[in-house]
Amino acid sequence: MSGLEAALVFAAGFACGVVNAIAGGGSLILFPALAATGMGTLSANVTNSVATWPGYLGSVWGFRKELEGKHRFLMPLAMATVVGSVIGCWLLLSTSTEMFDQIVPVLVLAAGALVAVQPRLSARVAAGEGRSRRAKIVQLIAIGAAAVYGGYFGAALGVIFLGVLGLTVGGSLRELNALKAALSLIDATVSVVAFSAFGPVRWGAVLVAAPAALIGGYVGARLARRIDPDLLRILVVGFSVLVAVALFAT
Repeated sequence: MSGLEAALVFAAGFACGVVNAIAGGGSLILFPALAATGMGTLSANVTNSVATWPGYLGSVWGFRKELEGKHRFLMPLAMATVVGSVIGCWLLLSTSTEMFDQIVPVLVLAAGALVAVQPRLSARVAAGEGRSRRAKIVQLIAIGAAAVYGGYFGAALGVIFLGVLGLTVGGSLRELNALKAALSLIDATVSVVAFSAFGPVRWGAVLVAAPAALIGGYVGARLARRIDPDLLRILVVGFSVLVAVALFAT
């Protein structure tokens, strides 16, 4: 990467961390920035997955109190997440760059739509609406299916996890966010291992973006009470639409 490209990736990584901490959907900023440096969309996707891993680790650390005593409950959900993420990573690595170029604009739009509906989903979860006593097997299948998406693309995965947990698990919104963070970290860890071994990861970009995302996550957490998350969410959704249009055009 040139110095200008490195600066772009660092700024996008920082913004990704901030947005993830406040509203979610930060990958919709880092992914196009990586693609703009000249790497293919498939390489940008796997590099993005590896670079954002530290942010998930920080989230779990921040929710460590809420996760105390939940290891037995988390174990089957974690296993479903691992299985789903492995399938998603395998599907991605089996997809040609040409085919992924055609799929990715749709995925970007879908991720933007998920970010857009996040406030309504969070409100329903907090109010306990829509929660049902579904069978455990349905819950595991839903978590596994979400993890397949996470292994394949990953942007706005947390919104999907939160929705599944809100419909199938009791607890406060903060407790569900803690579970979401743990499952997101597991999914991201599988992606890091798989893509590090078999994917076209651009490690130079990771070395620039990963610390920037970590710093951005910390700054975002500090700014969370001062920045309007709804306004930030609107900007992220609008940006995702522009990115999708640009990808369709190319």
